[in-house]
Amino acid sequence: MSWIKDPKDHKPQFSALELLKYVGPGLLVTVGFIDPGNWASNLAAGADYGYALLWMVTLSTILLIVLQHNVAHLGIATGLCLSEAANKYFKPRTAKAFLGSAMLASISTSLAEILGGAIALNMLFSIPIKIGALLVLVFVLIMLFTNSYQVIERWIIAFVSIIGLSFIYELSLVNIDWGAATKAWVVPSFPEGSMVIIMSVLGAVVMPHNLFLHSEVIQSRQWNLSDEKVIEKQLKYEFFDTLFSMVIGWAINSAMILLAAATFFAAGQGVTELQQAKNLLVPLVGSNASNIFAVALLFAGIASTITSGMAAGSIFAGMYNEPYDIKDSHSRIGVALSLVAATLLIFIIGDPFRGLILSQMFLSMQLPFTIFFQARLTSSEKVMGKYKNSTSTRILIYLLGTIVTVLNVMLLVSFFV
Repeated sequence: MSWIKDPKDHKPQFSALELLKYVGPGLLVTVGFIDPGNWASNLAAGADYGYALLWMVTLSTILLIVLQHNVAHLGIATGLCLSEAANKYFKPRTAKAFLGSAMLASISTSLAEILGGAIALNMLFSIPIKIGALLVLVFVLIMLFTNSYQVIERWIIAFVSIIGLSFIYELSLVNIDWGAATKAWVVPSFPEGSMVIIMSVLGAVVMPHNLFLHSEVIQSRQWNLSDEKVIEKQLKYEFFDTLFSMVIGWAINSAMILLAAATFFAAGQGVTELQQAKNLLVPLVGSNASNIFAVALLFAGIASTITSGMAAGSIFAGMYNEPYDIKDSHSRIGVALSLVAATLLIFIIGDPFRGLILSQMFLSMQLPFTIFFQARLTSSEKVMGKYKNSTSTRILIYLLGTIVTVLNVMLLVSFFV
């Protein structure tokens, strides 16, 4: 789907104005890792361990920048999203198993997004969680089935702006130990009993569905891909978009932990549900902050549910060698399958806050598969041509995949020790 009147006539020039035309795909990814699942993981991290786990946000964001930049190259160089490329270049059984696990991950993601929006509605209007989940589902389906990429991107940019401004306001009301925070951003630590939270933070930031989504959205523009000069410029612009967007996400995720550390941890109060977090904020920083917290959560839930649905549609359509197109039946089925299945799961969840954290942990467990499959594709000359990964990039991505795998093993070990 093109975003301009005649894509073949688009010949980008390197300028600030032109650069703005390329900003957008990265922000769609950003909203995916400032979703309600992140809120639960980050608030738990800050409330239980203070500033100690800020390093995981930094590591996860670095990992995310590398992976998102790499998968965007796949979309630009091949005109295929990650799902289409996997279906085209892997053996049928391998592709089906991989994409099937990705669909399960998208359902887990959608569960967190819809549940977060429902919790926000409960905070603001006392709407029961299950009814709120249905309201979020209906609104998002309407958005997805009636709007183009461009319209959705504008909504997402607005939502991210509201969320960011909300946390700037929240942080202005509390006292942050910036010395301790700065050290925690760069020095890894593993407090006792923290592995579940550490892995949920990782899964909440580096989300498998975002890798599928970014490759889909970036290649959907298809601006004069027959001209290698245009491809080269797209690759440069894409890196700025990715870096800019991921840094925004890093700042917002960090702000969540900082806020929880400076309020709940400092007061010795643990957080076991998002509603509780809002109520606890009232005596600590005032009612305005608690209401802004709920509004920001609502926007985060709606925006991330939109991107989660788009990713699921891309994954499912890719199984049939098709790009994401909401007018196509396979894309619609993928969107509906992920969002409806997630909503049904919400009806049987006993502990919503725990469900949010565990959903993010599941994403971290699926993540190594996506990383290694992506690395295989983007390192292949058959797939990427001259744009395949350099030796250093290939080693870096496999190293990152190994780090994630080791962290998952540590998580599993922690359950049995």
